Amino acid sequence: MQEESPLNPIPPVILALVIVMLGVEAIFGLASSGLIGGRTGIGWRNWAVEDYAFAPRVLDLVIGQGIYSFDLLKRFVTYPFIHASVTNSAFAIVITLAMGKFAGEVLSNLALGILFFATSIAGALVFGLVVAENVALIGAYPAAYGLIGAYTYILWTQLGARGEQQLMAFRLIGVLVALHIVFSVFFGPTPVWIAELSGFATGFVLTPILAPGGWAALLRRLRTR
Repeated sequence: MQEESPLNPIPPVILALVIVMLGVEAIFGLASSGLIGGRTGIGWRNWAVEDYAFAPRVLDLVIGQGIYSFDLLKRFVTYPFIHASVTNSAFAIVITLAMGKFAGEVLSNLALGILFFATSIAGALVFGLVVAENVALIGAYPAAYGLIGAYTYILWTQLGARGEQQLMAFRLIGVLVALHIVFSVFFGPTPVWIAELSGFATGFVLTPILAPGGWAALLRRLRTR
């Protein structure tokens, strides 16, 4: 009988999502260096933001005016793959890989895919409802925070099963919020945190629903780990 590896591989759906992010970033990099796209290649990232980013105006058109065009609706799920810079995408990819690997120990590939896009959509919806200015929302951070929400729920359940302090599960999100505050003080606040925290909350709530067998089955599995 083959022994189970102590190192769980990264779930295929997470790898696929990250490969898309890397592919998009590679295209922008090649275009900005002039290897593809000619002289106009340097503007491809800005054009992608115009064509694929989400913004509060999008929600106004969809809900307020009832315009359900593909160009508007696609933005709820395309904005996570467009980033402001290589560094911005790198951090999002690292978080997605790390949290996706952990959540994949409990959730199926289908559940992880649903979680990624559901938290992206939830982040965009709250962002569109709360933010008054028509600021573009781009990047995989709301979805990455959704995976952090899944990680937090799983850890919260594990700690509860062991009779330990469950509030410790919220240390990671607490640290990230603190870092946001520090960066806001030095570099000015941005409304992106609204989408990120919305993604986190959505991920936390959806995880017991998406887990096989629901909350009871998730609790039983974690007690046997």
